[in-house]
Amino acid sequence: MREAVSKLLLFGATGDLAKRMLLPSLYGLHADGLLPQGLEIYATARSDHDDAAYRDLAKAALDEFLPDDRKDESHIGGFLDRLFYQPLDASKTEGFDDLARKIGDVSGGLAIFLSTAPSLFEPTIAGLKSAGLAGDNVRIGLEKPLGHDLESSRHINDAVARAFPEDRTFRIDHYLGKETVQNILALRFGNTMFEPVWNANGIAHVQITVSETVGLEGRAGFYDDTGAIRDMVQNHMLQLLALVAMEPPAQFDATAIRNEKVKVLQSLRTIGKEEVATHTVTGQYAEGAVGQQPVPGYAEELGKPSTTETFVAVKAHIDNWRWQGVPFYLRTGKRMPRRQSEIYIQFKAVPHSIFAERGGALQPNKLIIRLQPEEYVRLMVMAKEPGLDREGVRLREVPLDLSLTSAFAGTRRRIAYERLLLDLIEGDPTLFVRRDEVEAQWSWIDSIRAGWQSGGITPKSYAAGSWGPSSAIALTERDGVTWHD
Repeated sequence: MREAVSKLLLFGATGDLAKRMLLPSLYGLHADGLLPQGLEIYATARSDHDDAAYRDLAKAALDEFLPDDRKDESHIGGFLDRLFYQPLDASKTEGFDDLARKIGDVSGGLAIFLSTAPSLFEPTIAGLKSAGLAGDNVRIGLEKPLGHDLESSRHINDAVARAFPEDRTFRIDHYLGKETVQNILALRFGNTMFEPVWNANGIAHVQITVSETVGLEGRAGFYDDTGAIRDMVQNHMLQLLALVAMEPPAQFDATAIRNEKVKVLQSLRTIGKEEVATHTVTGQYAEGAVGQQPVPGYAEELGKPSTTETFVAVKAHIDNWRWQGVPFYLRTGKRMPRRQSEIYIQFKAVPHSIFAERGGALQPNKLIIRLQPEEYVRLMVMAKEPGLDREGVRLREVPLDLSLTSAFAGTRRRIAYERLLLDLIEGDPTLFVRRDEVEAQWSWIDSIRAGWQSGGITPKSYAAGSWGPSSAIALTERDGVTWHD
């Protein structure tokens, strides 16, 4: 781990992400005494504010997005005193010298958080370099999207690398900051009972679902150019898959963990034009009802016809010794019946049931790791129902629950960005994504999208409020598997 920096620079500091997540997260760290003493936070965007006007904007954001029990006027006042603002058009190099003068001495280290349109990444990096804001004691955090395919991702990464080497580049996937996601590592590598069966001998299949009830939510332009497979599968879902499937790292550090993740991502079996029809499903929501409220279809929300997918399901395989023959089913979509993110692991059935002749029916064990909205780990096991068994043995599936909310009731649950921003400030890259991971993810996704294009595959319609097109059910049922809804 590097030394903590003395200054933080936020690009895109008047945007929605800054108001909803970054400023409340930084305030939470400040209120809990976790920010380095004397850390100054510089904000920049095109808007023409001075320090006082930006502090007013930040105060309004905290009033709106902080929970009531976190609002403390004395802490808020101290936090606002840390904030400074410099207007900047990042597409033009000349404004960066003024930004550098505003920030002043960076000998104590500078961390930069870049939350701008991808088209501004390259000129922003060039501007930082020209103004002397890319030295050896400066590190940069990059908010996605990092490109729209492998070629554009490499172009962005090359531009970043011209000023910031890999060890000073922090690519952000906010899912990796979630407590439950990190608990995947604790569950797997901190308990002896799972590792012996965490492989093709013990696991029948894995499902990863990230479902949303919302539609476009003001992201129409971005989303229609992106679609579900690039918005969710390429980053969040493949990172979850890598954490579930990775080999045990030698130690808990950035290099060891990311080395094992990239091995998984590079072992994903390519889904090309011959396989896309049988291994993928793509859909787009039509009008329907979510939570008993009628909602319009995607094209109606967008205001024009579109072939962009709002739902995708994929049957993936990892070609290595541990996972040979185990399907990983990935599913994500908008306008689903419920908002949830979960990993569902079905173990193989016991090799021989001693209860069958007495009428006892067994179900395979299941492990459910729920990431949101609740956070829990649930292991489904078989138990005998109470009784004298005169007419046979009755068995029932019962849950062994670990509610993380209840188990750690005295501990405040933090926004994922709190951890990631603190790690950026302190220089810990463990929960950030390395370049070879990103490129392995894009390579796999690009093959699927090329297969859709060459095969003329367009999204099938599904009613808003449903679990996607009927072909998504067929994707798993062909293997005798049912989605865990």
